[in-house]
Amino acid sequence: MTDLARTQPSALDQLPDRDPEETAEWGASLDAVAREAGSHRASYLMRRTLERAESAGLALPPLLETDYVNTIPTAAEPAFPGDEAMEARITAWNRWNAAAMVTRGSRDGLGGHIATFASAAWLYETGFQHFFRGKEADGSGDQLYIQGHASPGIYARAFLDGRLTEAHLDNFRREAGGEGLPSYPHPRRLPWLWEFPTVSMGIGPISAIYQARFNRYLAARGIKDTANSHVWAFLGDGEMDEPESTAALALAGREGLDNLTFVINCNLQRLDGPVRANFKIVQELEAQFRAAGWNVIKSLWGSAWDELFALDTSGALVRRLREVPDGQFQTYATRDAAYIREHFFGADPELARLAQGLTDAKLTECFHTSRAGHEPRKVYAAYRAAVAHKGAPTVVLAQTVKGWTLGPGFESRNANHQMKKLTGKEFRAMRDLLELPIPDSKLDDALVPYVHPGPDSPEVRYLQERRAALGGPAPARKVHPVALPEPSPKPFETLAKGSGNQEIATTMAFVRLVKDLMRDKETGRRWVPIVPDEARTFGMESLFPTAGIYSPLGQTYDPVDRDQLLYYKEAANGQILNEGITEAGSMADFTAAATSYATHGEPMIPFYIFYSMFGWQRTADQMWALADQLGRGFLIGATAGRTTMTGEGLQHADGHSPLIASTNPAALAYDPAFAYEIGVIVREGLRRMYGPRAEDVFYYLTVYNETKVQPPMPQGEGVEEGILKGLYRFKEAEAPAADAPRIQLLASGTAIHWVLEAQKLLADDWGVAADVWSATSWSELRRDALSCDAAQLNGEDRVPFVTRALAGAPGPVLAVSDWMRAVPDQISQWVEQDWYSLGTDGFGLSDTREAARRHFGVDAPAIVVTALSRLARQGVVRATAPKEAAKRYGI
Repeated sequence: MTDLARTQPSALDQLPDRDPEETAEWGASLDAVAREAGSHRASYLMRRTLERAESAGLALPPLLETDYVNTIPTAAEPAFPGDEAMEARITAWNRWNAAAMVTRGSRDGLGGHIATFASAAWLYETGFQHFFRGKEADGSGDQLYIQGHASPGIYARAFLDGRLTEAHLDNFRREAGGEGLPSYPHPRRLPWLWEFPTVSMGIGPISAIYQARFNRYLAARGIKDTANSHVWAFLGDGEMDEPESTAALALAGREGLDNLTFVINCNLQRLDGPVRANFKIVQELEAQFRAAGWNVIKSLWGSAWDELFALDTSGALVRRLREVPDGQFQTYATRDAAYIREHFFGADPELARLAQGLTDAKLTECFHTSRAGHEPRKVYAAYRAAVAHKGAPTVVLAQTVKGWTLGPGFESRNANHQMKKLTGKEFRAMRDLLELPIPDSKLDDALVPYVHPGPDSPEVRYLQERRAALGGPAPARKVHPVALPEPSPKPFETLAKGSGNQEIATTMAFVRLVKDLMRDKETGRRWVPIVPDEARTFGMESLFPTAGIYSPLGQTYDPVDRDQLLYYKEAANGQILNEGITEAGSMADFTAAATSYATHGEPMIPFYIFYSMFGWQRTADQMWALADQLGRGFLIGATAGRTTMTGEGLQHADGHSPLIASTNPAALAYDPAFAYEIGVIVREGLRRMYGPRAEDVFYYLTVYNETKVQPPMPQGEGVEEGILKGLYRFKEAEAPAADAPRIQLLASGTAIHWVLEAQKLLADDWGVAADVWSATSWSELRRDALSCDAAQLNGEDRVPFVTRALAGAPGPVLAVSDWMRAVPDQISQWVEQDWYSLGTDGFGLSDTREAARRHFGVDAPAIVVTALSRLARQGVVRATAPKEAAKRYGI
């Protein structure tokens, strides 16, 4: 037996071997190779055999890891179609201006990042010159997810292109005056340039995957031909540590998204040091992506390495490259030739002999700077192979040096992420390296200049001609306003009538409304229902057979419930996006749909319904990115409230999402109590987001799973205005006595029912007249009040809506909700009456609704006791009344 012999049981032992003798011969052959030629040769032959089997389509597990060499050898690289010298000059101008912009800003402590773009400049430039399709081409152009820290280089290119001026560059990170450049890709701050916010690491990768998928969804449903749109996501190797970066890799592989390319800049550095100091990040990523079904292209070594690989007849060099960890390789990039000879080549006698024929200059060139990511021919070869590959998404793992061309003080240094400026000496060295025609007389150590070859220079003409051929400038965001017609009023009128004697939850009221709106002839097909696997929890199973669940394969099986009316129906043109158990994936879906009006010129109306606890708490960062990307649509926090989810307990008991939502300036958060309120809010949301004057906002509605009779919409002036602004009087006290104590009870969501019960108890048992108000949005009331405060600073005399609504209302104000008290307390300073609130602060718990509400002190008896306490403080009820009430109700 050799060291290759198998000693452990294998799954293959369970399969019949129809020719054991042939199997033994194959094993003996492998043993012989290992004996005669060594284990390295045996391993090589096995890898080549597996590659051959994979290319032949044999049913074998994929080879997850290949040698640490370029996927495309130099001899197989296609001819470079551009003027390489011209593109090198363009890249040099961009490198200079990016570094100058950040350095100039650092005078005032604004900061910025230089090293990332320095490493990735050719990864971007090759794409801009030969691959990235602009918005003026047929279709929607390509979607570019730019690595956030590389933004200075993108600004520098826009400056060269004539889209930005020196004044713009000098306003990098100076936005307060309204003319600045945001630090990172922020569409809300620079909407004509940036399409996608990416600097919150991990959001870019998952968003790119779901954008590519949504492109296919639009085509499958016949809404937009997206065949010519390609999604490019530029990422850092350290960014791949984020769980969102890899969360959806399997989805992209499973659905064969060959309209998607990841370009991972493998400069082997995070923000503080090596990515995988004791391991190899490129090999790890290759295995991850291959296992997920991706096509992997490694572009690692520059042309200077060709000579070394040609001399490596034994494979010793390739073996050594595989075993050296990233941390050590970074050290080689900063040390002299003697160190490299001793520590890299000295580890193997064969390598030592190979190195004897190499000059010191050759060794330092290879180990210091020669990376495939810095050579346009190798980048072009990788990109061309990526877009040509069909049936799977592609990842390009491109190795670079972080801080390349910035000098030895920057290149491969652990601290280069935090280094914000170059000295005058370093700029001179950079100028000489890049061969830029900048005389010493123009180099001021205190204020390094921007440089531009001139609008009619060969470089600028070349750049603009290439972009014209590819469909216009990039990156770019263009919106062609398309207003949607108003849907039929009938679905909203149905909700306004109430539910009669039937008890329904507000969750079901919303789902019924959307189901009716999806039947609208004009706009129905534009609704995009999104749900993370619990559609039945929210009563959405009725949509399955009519709308269908999107799957690019359709339905290749007989569903187990096919004989039922509401069976699980998947379809290639399905409308529902049922994403499985992934709130992050669902939010990425929502963002793609919510911004389709800009990305594709096709306004879509997404609604994403989820357990409210697992929305803002779990994916609030994506909701900020949604706001930054100017998304529009409806987020629905279902099964809302801290006491409404009976039995589920702490982790499901949401008592704070409206408070988190209130922190997002683009989110209009509502906590409706009744079905008709939902109708009014959704109708207004459609007008504001999809009407002739569309606004860049999105709505967040909390809905509950507690069934109640839904009343008809009250008649009278101000009800609809109050619903939309956040407060209206729902039920006045019935014919109070002239001397009856008065109090105002404000409630949102399901708490309205506790307050209505308390209203009756106060009247019947204590002679107190209470008016009940429905507070549909605490946060919208606050925003209105804040805007009034701001106006007063400018001399305008504006009174907040909440102050006007409650003006003259007798007695104190008591606010109640199924949320922590900080939610209603948002408006307390603009309420002129005595203010107090009740809420569900603390952790949730498992019990009945009644017990949970008693525990938190928000049920009707607790409201009564608190109301009496506030009235006793004003001397309008006897001081002992609160204690008597507590005893009477068993509190």
